[in-house]
Amino acid sequence: MEEREKRYVPVIVRFEADGKLRPLEIEFDQAHRYPVDKILDVRRAACQSVGGVGDRYTCRIQGKESYLWFEKGRWFVAAKRQ
Repeated sequence: MEEREKRYVPVIVRFEADGKLRPLEIEFDQAHRYPVDKILDVRRAACQSVGGVGDRYTCRIQGKESYLWFEKGRWFVAAKRQ
């Protein structure tokens, strides 16, 4: 299994009228920005690979399923360790 690290990332978010957050774009680094194609699921969950608990967004990004966590007011992903 490949090693992962918790990476906090900037996220462009839309606040819906009902108060829900809708991530629109993730800025992985200065050269890589990824639009979120679709939100498939949102639930409270722990990140098993890097630790942390928060709202886990299951997203479709460039045709692939990815997780994005919102924890204590910050967004993070479990990025492949460089």
